[in-house]
Amino acid sequence: MSLSINTNTSAMVALETLNATQTQLSATENAVSTGKKVANASDSPAAFGIASQMNGNIAGQGAVNDGLSFASTVVSSTNSAANQILSVLAEVQAAVTTMGNNQGSTTSLAQINTEITGYLKQIDTIATNATTNGVNLLVSSASASTSGSFNGITAASVVYVTGLQGSTATINNLFNIISSSGITSTSSGSLTEALGLSSSLDGDSLASNNAFLTTTGSFASGVTLTSAIAAVQKAITAMTNVTSELGQNTKNIANMTTFGQTVSDNLTAGVGALTDADMSAESAKLTSLQTKQSLAIKSLSIANGQSQNILSLFQ
Repeated sequence: MSLSINTNTSAMVALETLNATQTQLSATENAVSTGKKVANASDSPAAFGIASQMNGNIAGQGAVNDGLSFASTVVSSTNSAANQILSVLAEVQAAVTTMGNNQGSTTSLAQINTEITGYLKQIDTIATNATTNGVNLLVSSASASTSGSFNGITAASVVYVTGLQGSTATINNLFNIISSSGITSTSSGSLTEALGLSSSLDGDSLASNNAFLTTTGSFASGVTLTSAIAAVQKAITAMTNVTSELGQNTKNIANMTTFGQTVSDNLTAGVGALTDADMSAESAKLTSLQTKQSLAIKSLSIANGQSQNILSLFQ
């Protein structure tokens, strides 16, 4: 091979090798620092595009999971209220049954009337307080649509997204469950009215009169001890049906939540498979490239030194 001061082929080869090694080393260092083999579209357009779509789906599934969590909170709050109402209804049944022992005493019946009405106020209070972010399933749709007049309740049903495709599910107010339990009522808001236990409301939308006794200590028109007890038992049955419906919704939401989390995890794993770097492999590659870089620099130094050999020819 001839020696030339104008063209140093060895230096050119060494420089090309060094540049190629430096490019690979830069990519490897980036993978090590970010943990990703595909950090942007220039690394792999196809993989980056697919991963971007999957990241969008992950964000969407996160919103779905948040909606399921909110629906679960609404149902849980309503279920707790319904169970508490059942406990109060047991007290109502005891008080109504006691009416049979005091039919000859207007004073005793007047006291029982006050006691029963107090229980009914408790029921309506529990029902209206079972509100989550304005949603209450224990009031009628008419009450919820009357802005500001029913303790801040703005919706009597909850709608939530069940999947990435936009499918939804609705949990309506539970008055339909109550009416299907054999109770005839024209209630537009109060739970005790819907249960057939109260006849009117006070200014706070709570029961002001029960459906069994008058304030003067007598049975209401058309009411007998037997019919009063039967009415309370129907109310208990209706609320039991409500808790059953809530229990089923709880299971449905729990199943969808579990599946939604699985979908989210699978999508995350898919993005990782496309973009995450194998850190053990990248570490080994980094060591190898650093060694190649050192050798390339040494080779370039040797190649550049060849031109100095020409001077010895003229000494």
